Amino acid sequence: MLREIKRVVSGRRAVDGAGVRLVRVLGHDDTTDFDPFLMLDAFDSTDPADYVKGFPWHPHRGIETVTYLIAGDIEHGDSLGNSGSILDGDCQWMTAGSGIIHQEMPMASERMLGAQLWLNLPAEHKMTEPTYGDILGSDIPVIEKDGSTVRVLSGQYENISGAFETKYVKATYLDITLEAGAEWIFLNDPQENLFIYIFQGQAAFGSDIGGNEAENGLDDKLIDAKQAVLFTEGSLFRARAGSDGVRFILLSARPLREPIAWGGPIVMNTREELEQAFAEIEAGTFIK
Repeated sequence: MLREIKRVVSGRRAVDGAGVRLVRVLGHDDTTDFDPFLMLDAFDSTDPADYVKGFPWHPHRGIETVTYLIAGDIEHGDSLGNSGSILDGDCQWMTAGSGIIHQEMPMASERMLGAQLWLNLPAEHKMTEPTYGDILGSDIPVIEKDGSTVRVLSGQYENISGAFETKYVKATYLDITLEAGAEWIFLNDPQENLFIYIFQGQAAFGSDIGGNEAENGLDDKLIDAKQAVLFTEGSLFRARAGSDGVRFILLSARPLREPIAWGGPIVMNTREELEQAFAEIEAGTFIK
């Protein structure tokens, strides 16, 4: 069954951290439709004033944060003693679990382009041990075929496993670039929630793709860049790039269908768990 467009989300401009300008594509109001994906922040700027104030020390519990940089430089450090930089093409997959305090400080770059995703943790793993998964761009498999370039961050594509193996939620994370007019097909579990976010260009999806005789997709109903698209259930995802090509990320995972209690950087299942987390932050007992 072909996946069709279910929702198109443009998000809204927001300021977060100490003054970082970004687009909050997904947030509190989208958790049911996009489950288990909680939040998606996208950033694209050539002006360092938009982001250099960064995200100073702050806590997380109950989620995984996935920071993927197509271009840029983000320095990070945390309460576990980890530190380093996320550079062009790199990804950091952080499992906050029982609790971590970290900071993310973007450095002035020619262009800061990427996204941070929040992935919910199942109730049974909310308090798991915090860990980091640092993924170098050079370690991400790249498959080039018929006008498409696919980078496999996690999950599988064409029987190639991604650079990162997810442990708690089996999520697929792909970065897809299509040349002008190129068509791309992806087969996956029909019960997974699947969405994409377009960084550059335009594309048509599902039955909005016109006939094969359409030159450069002139009969296609194109979706513009800087938007997320959620799809219906189905085993077949189909996309075709517009006349300028397209680059988008694809996320897919089975929904958790669990209650969500969300307060700032903490996401738990009940209000009591949320209040306990903030009480521990105040008491200095948050880090286990």
